[in-house]
Amino acid sequence: MMLFYFQRLIEIYPFFLKGLWMTVAVAGISLVLATILGLLLGLVRASENKFLVAIVGVYVAVIRGTPFVVQIFIVFFILPEWGIQLDAFPAAVIALTILGTAFICEIVAGGIKAVPKGQWEAASSSGLNLYQQLRYVVIPQSLQTILPPLVGQYVLLIKDSSVVSVIGVVELTRVGWVTVNRIPEGLMVFSLVGLLYFSISYPLIRLSNRLEKKMATQQVML
Repeated sequence: MMLFYFQRLIEIYPFFLKGLWMTVAVAGISLVLATILGLLLGLVRASENKFLVAIVGVYVAVIRGTPFVVQIFIVFFILPEWGIQLDAFPAAVIALTILGTAFICEIVAGGIKAVPKGQWEAASSSGLNLYQQLRYVVIPQSLQTILPPLVGQYVLLIKDSSVVSVIGVVELTRVGWVTVNRIPEGLMVFSLVGLLYFSISYPLIRLSNRLEKKMATQQVML
């Protein structure tokens, strides 16, 4: 019987590859958008404008303090009541982007705040405007603090993308549940699902580890 289920799993393997592609699409688009927005909000979060810092702080606290499944339900089911109708795919991208932005914002803000105040003063005394200070002095130094946790956050967001299956996005997890209805061998099916998620996440995990070691080596040399 186990052999029969395994053969059936091989037959529908292309269905899993489609689910893998959907996972990569949802996660990839969301990561790009979240990185851009997280960088911008991180700059605001690290600024001295108390009003804007407070607004961004509330947003970060709410998003980080509520379950992602609740957030995606709000985007997909509540927004239509306000006249904003979204299909499952864009709703998933928006929800995952909102989630990722909050976490990346904190990572970026923490990295910028870690740059010694003397570096800001030196850049300012050199006649650089704020944009030039950030581009040539602050951000290059803050990358040592930002990059390792940022890559780690990418891995978490990829895994969080499994939640979008609750609104009907046919990604890996959804494919797994559909397959279990045809092949009642859950361990085999979701072992394959886990393996495919691992194939996406592992390169990023390795990259994160290498960045941490590289940054640690650079700090020791300094």
